[in-house]
This record gives sequence, C-alpha cells and structure tokens, in this order.
Amino acid sequence: MCGIVGYIGGRPAAPLLLEGLRRLEYRGYDSAGVGLHHAGAIEVVRASGRIAGLEAKLQRLNGSASMASIGIGHTRWATHGRPSEDNAHPHVSEDGKVVVVHNGIFENFLEIRAELERRGVRLRSQTDTECFPMLVSLLMRDGLGFAQAFRAAIGRVRGIYAILCMHADHPDQLLLTRSGPPLVFGIAPGEFFVASDVTPLLAHTRDVVFLEDGDIARITPHGVTIEDKSGRVVERPPQHIEWDAEAAELAGHAHYMQKEIFEQPQALAGTLREYMEDGEIDLELPFAREELQRLERIAIVACGTSWHAGLVGKFLLEQLADVEVSVDYASEYRYREPIVRPNTLAIAITQSGETADTLAALREAARRGAHTLAICNVRGSQATRQAEGTLLTYAGPEIGVASTKAFTTQLLALTLLAIELGSVRGKLDRRTRAELIAGLRELPAQLESVRALEPRIQALAAEWQNAKSALFLARGPLYPLALEGALKMKEISYIHAEGYPAGEMKHGPIALIDDELPIVALMPVDVHRDRTLSNLQEAAARDGIIAAFVSAGERALDRVARHVFELPRTPAALAPILYAVPLQLLAYHLAVLRGCDVDRPRNLAKSVTVE
Repeated sequence: MCGIVGYIGGRPAAPLLLEGLRRLEYRGYDSAGVGLHHAGAIEVVRASGRIAGLEAKLQRLNGSASMASIGIGHTRWATHGRPSEDNAHPHVSEDGKVVVVHNGIFENFLEIRAELERRGVRLRSQTDTECFPMLVSLLMRDGLGFAQAFRAAIGRVRGIYAILCMHADHPDQLLLTRSGPPLVFGIAPGEFFVASDVTPLLAHTRDVVFLEDGDIARITPHGVTIEDKSGRVVERPPQHIEWDAEAAELAGHAHYMQKEIFEQPQALAGTLREYMEDGEIDLELPFAREELQRLERIAIVACGTSWHAGLVGKFLLEQLADVEVSVDYASEYRYREPIVRPNTLAIAITQSGETADTLAALREAARRGAHTLAICNVRGSQATRQAEGTLLTYAGPEIGVASTKAFTTQLLALTLLAIELGSVRGKLDRRTRAELIAGLRELPAQLESVRALEPRIQALAAEWQNAKSALFLARGPLYPLALEGALKMKEISYIHAEGYPAGEMKHGPIALIDDELPIVALMPVDVHRDRTLSNLQEAAARDGIIAAFVSAGERALDRVARHVFELPRTPAALAPILYAVPLQLLAYHLAVLRGCDVDRPRNLAKSVTVE
C-alpha cells in the first residue's frame, strides 16, 4: 500500500524522488521521506503528513546532499506504528549506514526485534520495518558483505514485502527485492528508476521490468543483475508500457477522480477496440473451445469495488452463458475450504493486479484444480503473470483511490466474456447477441451524454451534503450498483450509506425511512421495473427523499421521486456500466462540498498489498 521510489543515475536525485512520491501519494499519505547518498554518507529527510511537508524540508538541503545522484524515497500508509516522523521511512541502522524503505508487513518482526534487543541494538520506532536495516547491519558486523547480509536478512523475515535498500559504504548501488507487493524498475540511458508501480516511471521511460516474487536485484549505473530466490542469475525482459505520462496528470480537472470519471468513454472505447472488431469478439483466451463448453462453474474472487463488478458478472454469465457462478470476497475465499469441482474457471478481478487477498485466492483456486483468468488493468502485474489467461482492461492509469474507470472497464470485460461464453456454449441466440453488440458500440457515446447531468447532480449533492445516512435501492444486475454507489458515498464523502435489493427494503431498511433519509433508486426499463416501482412507492409513502435514475422517457416516478434523472436506453445487461457514472458523480460532488480529500480519502490506499 505504501509507495516506494528510487533513482540512480547522473541527475540530482532529490527532485526526481519527490516527483515520484507525488505520483505515488495515492498509495499512502500519512508521512514521507527520502534517503540521499552523498560524500560517503546518507542523508535522511522525513516528515509526517503529506508530501508538501517533505518538500519544504528538502528545499533547505544544501551542499553535496542536494546534488546526490542516488537515493530512495517512500510515502507511507501506516500498518505498524501511528503516523509520525519517527515512524516514517526510510529507516536506518544504528550506525546510520544501512537505509531501507519497505512496503508490506514483516509478520515475525516482534521475534526479530527481541533478538536485536538481546544483542544490544536500540530501536527507535514502532514499526516492523526498522528491524530490517538493523538486522542487515548486525549480519555485516558478523562478517557478511552488504549483498550477502541483505539476502540473509531476507531469509530471516516472514510476510509480504517490497524492499529497497542502500548502504553508505557501497556507493552507486541499490538492492531491491519483493515477495508479494509489486516492485518495478524503469530503464533509461545512463539511469534507472525504481517504483511501486509504473506511474512514476512514465515521465522518464516506458521500458520497465517487473520483479518476480523472490527476485533480488542489484542496480548500478552500469546495469542490473537479478537473482531468483535460489540465487541463480536470471533475465527479466523489459516490457514496454503504452500509457504516457500525460495520462496520469490532472489535465485541468480539479481532482483525479473527476478526470477519471470523464475519461470513461475513452476507456471503454479503448477496451472495445482491443477485443471487438466488426461485431466479432476475440478475447484471446488460452482455453480450448471444448474446455469452455465443458465449464460447469465459475468462481469469481475480488475485493471492494472489483467484488461489485464480480456480482454484476454473476448476473451476466448466468443469464447469457448458462453457467453457475459464485462470487467471493477474496479475503474470505481461501479460509473457508472452497469446493472446486472439475471444469471450474476461477476469475480474479483486480485493478492493480497486486491485491494481496485476490492473488492468494487465485493461487488457492489453482491449487484446487481450477483454470484461472485475471481481469486486470496493469500489464505485467502479478495477477497477469499468475493466471493462465488475462483480460486486460484499457482504462489507463487510475490515480484516485475511489475506482471509477477501472470499475466500468471491468464490467465491460465481464460483459464481453459473458457474450463470448454464451456464443461458444450455444446458449446465446443471434438476435440477443446482435442487440448486445449494437449496445456496446453505443456505450462510449452514451457515457459521454451522461456528463450533461452533472449540474443537476451537483445541485442534488448540495441538497444532501449534510445527510447522516443514505439508502441505495435497485434490483437484478443493478443491485450491485446500489452497493457500489453506497461504497463510493462512504469512502470519499464519509456519509454512511447502504445498498439493498429493493425487494429487501421491507425486511429491515424500511425502518430507517423518514423525511430526512436520502434514497437513490436505480430503475431502468427491464424485467424488474414494475416491482422496483412498487418498492419506491412504499418508500415515498414514508416520506423518503428519492432521487431516481431511470431510462429516458420513463414517467412513472415523476410523482414518486423528488428528483428524476433520465439516462439513455440500453440493453438491460449493459445498464450497470451506464448507471455507474451518475453514482460516481454524486459521491464526488458530495465529497467536494463537504471539504473531503476526494483523491486520498482518510485511512484508504489505492492498492491493498497486505492482508
């Protein structure tokens, strides 16, 4: 969840590290720091709070430290120890020579800490990370060289981690390793850049190398040597990233979330271009046609917003492909002894491709005999390397913590998969398939048209900005959108919200309805329309404040809802993609009006790489 950066080359490192940390601040933002190698020593500068505090301190650097051309940096999302300067990274050994930044958790740090204290080492922070440079230093005192001590220390820690390390007596050298959380380095003429993901690298290079689990890399100005977990030298070919640096900039928008909401038409169009041409879908799945025809069950594993995408996928896959689908929280899947029958496909949905729980669930499904498929936004990420096949979403970099375009492109990928499976399995008739293909072609333009609703949604947010709670209601494949709308409201505006199937309202939530409760209703024209209308009339009879999102031309709610927003008509299976956008805009404008940090909501991080 934390952000790691590193640089070695011919330019001053401090501004490059600071720039990289700004691009990674979505991964953690309670403290930050850098370590700069200069004149045979390492200068460490740390600050609690946002990157701006660190920047102010770095501006006071002078002399050789300001010109140091090798350094490491970190922006933190606290796991061990409260946010403070003492707990900020980098962490340093007692002699000040070994300096480390770390993402992840050392599960046995208390054991190592006790050993260090028995040997007279004085620890200064509450973190698990500090044990690592102390351990490396101790092993070097026992006679090991820097690289040997680094590998030996890796062998001593348990847990998941990405680590970047340097030593005052070993100039022009960075050591890095990973086991779980991502770590990637970029290659440019005469210089190398290290980061937790590709976003900070794009301004400098698009040729990157993703480390595999257990890899240990040594970077010098002259090149890179990578050893695998057995100590064998290996080659990891560079991958070329298609995103450009401009795609990760604000481009005149007030927040990344706002920019990414409005980028959804392009994101969907890009994903459609990749997989569909002239009405034909080609997902390039690595499974034989006969294997897909024999599928008896699909198990979807995901977390958060991706789990909601999986719930929509369940509706689509069961309806269009006639295959049984289960959807599990990835954090629960491997702990419940899941049953994996023959002819099962496990689908992991993850924006980053590095979500720890999702990767663990995918491994468990594979261990039990399932075929595996990843739906992911990052080429070369761990999920794409772990699964047998991948459906990449072409959303581009998503910086805002609250997922927007990654979610709708996940829905699109699941829709394409459902259509393809339905066709291969002979369950989808030609007419329905043609209607869905036509609807998919219209989706980017329809999403663009939803932008016209923004002023009215902003006015609705102004009316609701002091609400204490809200209720989201829908049926069928729109029910997961009710959950997603409630999640968006909770995570960025800090208003408590719940999503429910409209038919469940009478089984509890109706007790909450009064003349102060905002209710968001999703009611496209589909088989659930009349029943949803009946449920909303019950809510209106109890004075609920209803804002309804309906199909264009729908008049049934004009006297029931206080606010009615019309969306373009689209096949029912595609409605979740369309109806996601106004819910994102509502959460966004509520957060802005309430003075919340839209892109970096409290206590959250973009990529959850620890359990």
